[in-house]
Amino acid sequence: MAWGVGRGGGLRGHGELPLNADINVTSLVDIAFVLLIIFMIAAPIMQGGVDVQLPQAAARPITAQEGMVVSVDREGRIFIDETQVSYSDFRLTFAALVKSRRPKSVYLRADRRVPYGDVVRVLATIRTSGVSDVGLVAEEEDQP
Repeated sequence: MAWGVGRGGGLRGHGELPLNADINVTSLVDIAFVLLIIFMIAAPIMQGGVDVQLPQAAARPITAQEGMVVSVDREGRIFIDETQVSYSDFRLTFAALVKSRRPKSVYLRADRRVPYGDVVRVLATIRTSGVSDVGLVAEEEDQP
């Protein structure tokens, strides 16, 4: 009989360690934690949005968390979420957009340097489109 042949496994039983059928997940967990940390750091950077300097208010500010966001930037340009539209297009299409998306609420973010009349025009268009819950987004006022 040949050396180790016929016993069903070569050199088993002659000082070798038994086979371990467990899965080593340590490296998998390490990779998952590294990816989690990368996404936690990158998520705030990727949010982007429209560059707007919000006015400050003493009341508890509303933050745009869910719903539709309408922004008016320093130059008076109007954005629905992050898509720029002209005022005439905004007036013509916003009601249809509200009917199709059915947001819980609409948040209006207007730069503090935008004339009051421009903000009122946008707000009036939002209200006439059938939205009853409109929030004005502001930054928290600095406390001395």
